[in-house]
Amino acid sequence: HKPTQPNASLCDDTKHPESRPRLSTPPTPTTTITTTMSAEEATINPDGTTTFEDTTGAADDIPQADEAGADDAGAGADFTEEAAEEIIKGTDPALFLLLAVVAFAVVFIVLRIRRKRASADVDDFFSNLDGDKFNLRLPAAVDEYYDVKAKAEEEGWEPGQAAQGKQPSAQHRALAQALMKRCIADIPIVTFIQRESAGMNKLYSQSMCSVKQWKSYQAAEAMVSAEVEEVRAEADEVEPGWSQVIWRQAMQYHNMLKQKEEQAKQAAIAQQKALAEKNRIEGEKQAAEKAKYDAVKAKVDAEKARIQNAEKTAEELAKQEAREKDSKNAFKGVKKGFLG
Repeated sequence: HKPTQPNASLCDDTKHPESRPRLSTPPTPTTTITTTMSAEEATINPDGTTTFEDTTGAADDIPQADEAGADDAGAGADFTEEAAEEIIKGTDPALFLLLAVVAFAVVFIVLRIRRKRASADVDDFFSNLDGDKFNLRLPAAVDEYYDVKAKAEEEGWEPGQAAQGKQPSAQHRALAQALMKRCIADIPIVTFIQRESAGMNKLYSQSMCSVKQWKSYQAAEAMVSAEVEEVRAEADEVEPGWSQVIWRQAMQYHNMLKQKEEQAKQAAIAQQKALAEKNRIEGEKQAAEKAKYDAVKAKVDAEKARIQNAEKTAEELAKQEAREKDSKNAFKGVKKGFLG
């Protein structure tokens, strides 16, 4: 037997590769290579062959030059915002917390200092209110009364001794006058404390006055109250029962003296006004006389100046006529000498 020749159509692999029988092999994944420089996709098959597919539709997705330029411009415009966001994202949150704490501390310190200054100003205002307003002193008439009393006791006067008959003794009279003078001198400080009492009590109840001012007021009030009671006691020693009316009498005398002082002050003011008016009238009279004298003098001076100017003008005219006459005579002499 001759070996059987295979069929040429079956063995000619190179000419008809698609007719060659394929063995069943497990599917192998294909590899796809996509390039941006071409609009085709290359596919490597399991048998080593390569096929290309047209990706014209994908090429439409490639941005054109104009669109790319526009996108680059938009990206450039958004660069600062993106950079700011990146900086903010990259900052440690503890830094923001520290800054917030520092700002809060500064505000707190400033408010604290302002509050202390305001409180100090208020304290100074209340502590220095009206200065030495309640630093009162008893009048000199108090010491004068005790001097008179000591002298009266040396002369035989005894406390509680009433006036004998209708004519009181000299010691009794001097002591009564000294005590009334003392009482009248006390009236201003007594009325001052009475006037300030309601206001100070109200301020203290509302905590609107300083402790220093309140203590100063209390000391002044205690001093005045003690003086009032002491005057009453002395009045009973001078004249029994006088303590009931001595302050009322002193107030009446004080008002009378105050009225007299006011009248004297008004009279002095009126006298000063009258004197000022008199001086004003005399000044106006002198000014009018001076103005009149100046007017007459001005007229006289003007007349003198006019006369002097007239005389000067006449003198100048006379000199000019003489010069003209001399020039004419000289011209005649020259003419005669020339003709002769």
